[in-house]
Amino acid sequence: MSVELQNLRLPLAHFTLEVDAALDGRVTAIFGASGAGKTSLLEIIAGLRRPAAGVVRVAGETLNDSATGTLVPAERRAIGYVPQEGALFPHLSVRKNLLYGHAATGSHPAGLTFAHVTEVLEIAALADRAIATLSGGERQRVALGRALLASPRLLLLDEPLAGLDAPLRERLLPYLARVRDEFAIPMLYVTHSPDEVMALCDAVLVLAAGRVT
Repeated sequence: MSVELQNLRLPLAHFTLEVDAALDGRVTAIFGASGAGKTSLLEIIAGLRRPAAGVVRVAGETLNDSATGTLVPAERRAIGYVPQEGALFPHLSVRKNLLYGHAATGSHPAGLTFAHVTEVLEIAALADRAIATLSGGERQRVALGRALLASPRLLLLDEPLAGLDAPLRERLLPYLARVRDEFAIPMLYVTHSPDEVMALCDAVLVLAAGRVT
């Protein structure tokens, strides 16, 4: 599935993000130093930011087009987004977080059922826990599970291993690889870690100060 970014422009504090690219890898890294514009690009694709100009097209569907005024709301894009902090709902149990946005009936493509997703991520035993009792790694797996259970056509991961110590990052990498291998969902993976790119990704878009290098 292709993600087409045509002449995107978004003024930021210290530079203007300018991207013109077609992304069609299974897992594409959005790679660069902190402050390069990686998260802003992800937020445009997710529908959380509106670019000043340009086109965003996913699987042939136009989501943004500044020339025609097209702007598909984030909740209608069928895109799963996992921010760096996970953004779980602290007042809900793990189970209710996971099922947020998951249709109770109907078909779930690519094996995206509660039982299968919790098995792959090894979080079934956490279902009745409160969010406050989870470790950092458990929170990230729950956030990833919640995004998957919304049956997205595209998954956006914004530095999901940032802020974790090296041993925990090493333990979580296999879970991300399982998601890549188990579910037929393309991913855009924001990172500044070459090791994560080598372990997970098959294509790379490199950003420096808002420009594709």
